[in-house]
Parts: sequence; C-alpha cells; structure tokens
Amino acid sequence: MQQKVATLTKPAASDWLAEMFSKQTCRCCSTNSNGGAIKTAQQATKEEDNLKQMSAACESILKSIGEDPSREGLLKTPERWAKALLFLTQGYGHDLGTLLNGAVFEEYHNEMVVVCDIDIHSLCEHHMVPFTGRVHIGYIPNGRILGLSKLARLAEMFSRRLQVQERLTTQITDAIVKAVQPLGVAVVVECVHFCMVMRGVQKVGVNTVTSSVRGCFEYNSKIRAEFFSIIHGNGMKKC
Repeated sequence: MQQKVATLTKPAASDWLAEMFSKQTCRCCSTNSNGGAIKTAQQATKEEDNLKQMSAACESILKSIGEDPSREGLLKTPERWAKALLFLTQGYGHDLGTLLNGAVFEEYHNEMVVVCDIDIHSLCEHHMVPFTGRVHIGYIPNGRILGLSKLARLAEMFSRRLQVQERLTTQITDAIVKAVQPLGVAVVVECVHFCMVMRGVQKVGVNTVTSSVRGCFEYNSKIRAEFFSIIHGNGMKKC
C-alpha cells in the first residue's frame, strides 16, 4: 500500500521521554516505574480502610433496597462488591510513563500500523453501569514505534475508570500522540452501553461508535479511508 504522508523527519531527541519514565511514579506504588510496584505500609493501610468504607456503604445500600445483609447469600457481598469495584477502576492507579515502561523504540517505518478488536470493559460515569466493546487503533510512525501490547494496555488503562465513551476515545488518541509523536493517529471505539439496555430506553443491540483522528488521518481522506477499510475487514482474513 502506498501512503501519501508528510515528509518523514527525524524526531527531536527523546530526553523528555526518558525523563518521564525515570520520574513518573504510579499512584499505587512506592517506587518509580523502573523500581517496580511495591506498596508501602501506609498505602496498604489506606487500601484496607477504603475497602472497609466501601463495604459499609454497600451494606447500607442493600438495606435501602429492602435486602437483609445478614442473610447467608449476602454476608460477603459488600466486601466482594468493594473489591470488584476497585478492580474495575484500577486504571486510576496507572499513568502513561509507568504503563509504557520504556517500550518506545526508534524505527523508521512510515507505513500504517493497525491493531484491531481490542476488547474493553468500562463503567459509565453517569449510572456506574457497564459498557463493553472493542477498540481499533491505527497510527503512522514518525521515527518511533510503540510495543504492540502497549496499545492494548493504553485502551485498558483508560477504560478501567468511570468513563464516557467520547472521552475514552480522545484519551487513547492523545496518549499515543504524547508517547511517540506520530505522523497521525486514528482511534475508533464501538461499545454496547448497559445503561441503554437494562434501564432507560431498554434497547438491545444498539451500538455506539466514536472516533478520534489526529495529524495525517485528519487532513488526508485517503489515509483515513484506508484505516476504516482495514478495521471493517474489507475482505481481509483475520487470524
């Protein structure tokens, strides 16, 4: 495939990226990203306190809806719910520098890189009900590439928060721009929102699609069309 893209130029020195990796500290860890994720005693105590507060709140909610938290089936539900919610929102405990962990490589490849069908699971911030779906990411490098798994991890990090799909799409796009300064980025997110299925309008089978484009994907319609043809199949066999 031939691409009409901006002239490839060597990017600026990556000192800023190295500095980000060395200084960035994950909020859930006691060391920086090069030192590993080690929780301090203070952080462990705080997490335990959070778990107790969330469990107590869940018990109060159970009572408010007319349930009996002391019956056998619900005895451990408050703690299970608290742990589940912390897992579903674990993206708050990660940041870009920690997540990339140095997986940015100099490579003068100026053709499109596309990763399709990254599954995601998130919580709508309006009702705290799940929305689930998939993400498609494409970018054209400008002297740097990302480890492929990092694209999936970016989608995971931002989806594991209270979200709206529109913001999620933009956050993934902007994170890739910040990480490798590519010639262009395109992100498409397709999801089913259970706040539309289980409540409200109660419509099954409704998909919400959002997209975000930067750089050459924004101003070059041929490049944008190629990306959409790839993610929509276009007769290509998938492994």
